[in-house]
Amino acid sequence: MKIFRKLYVVILLITVLLPTIAVGQAAKEQPLALEPKKLALGATATCENVLSGIPENKAVAFSLALKRVYCYTNFTSVPEKTFTFHNWYFRDNLKASIKLVLRPSRWSTYSAMELRSSDKGPWRVEVTDEEGNILSTQRFSIID
Repeated sequence: MKIFRKLYVVILLITVLLPTIAVGQAAKEQPLALEPKKLALGATATCENVLSGIPENKAVAFSLALKRVYCYTNFTSVPEKTFTFHNWYFRDNLKASIKLVLRPSRWSTYSAMELRSSDKGPWRVEVTDEEGNILSTQRFSIID
């Protein structure tokens, strides 16, 4: 009788615990739901030139003699094809809005502004996403 009782307890434990262990194990094997990646800006710079995808002579003051200033952006995460904008402001007046394409998974891009003699003074470039959210602001001046 004791043997049957022990055998009954063992069979009961196996039938109750085994499915519970299997379900728990299956839950452990399933990957965790990951948050969707977001657009992430790694670096922004105003510079004298962009050569082979690298900004040259980063600065906050540029000579009018250069005739052109560049805004460089490097995105460390681009989850899907999207756009960014470089909005160029002179004395708080929008002078140009340049739409630039971004492609997964990382992307660098730049835009440039031609300089005229009337462009001396304070400038800024606002880097925004498709929805208009400001990702970075670069301030600089054009001098003689």
